[in-house]
Amino acid sequence: MLDECKALSNETRLRILNWLKEPEANFPCGDTAELGVCAGLIQQKSGASASTVSAHLAILQRAGFLQATRRGQWIYYRRDEARIRAFTEDLHRSL
Repeated sequence: MLDECKALSNETRLRILNWLKEPEANFPCGDTAELGVCAGLIQQKSGASASTVSAHLAILQRAGFLQATRRGQWIYYRRDEARIRAFTEDLHRSL
């Protein structure tokens, strides 16, 4: 649970998770239905450098909050709702 808490301790990572909760509303120019949201769109929305956003996405993925799908040179991200739900249930039981 420590890795998950560390992943959520950053405001940018929390914003990314929030944006991906409703990708159609937050990334209207992208087709988010099948694969998720392209890392480039997340980077543009955040205003941070590509390397910074890539690091944030990797941390969220390692914590289990994001699923990534590679298509050619592009990586698409979407929330792992089952994992997020399990984490919040574990947190609720622990506190």
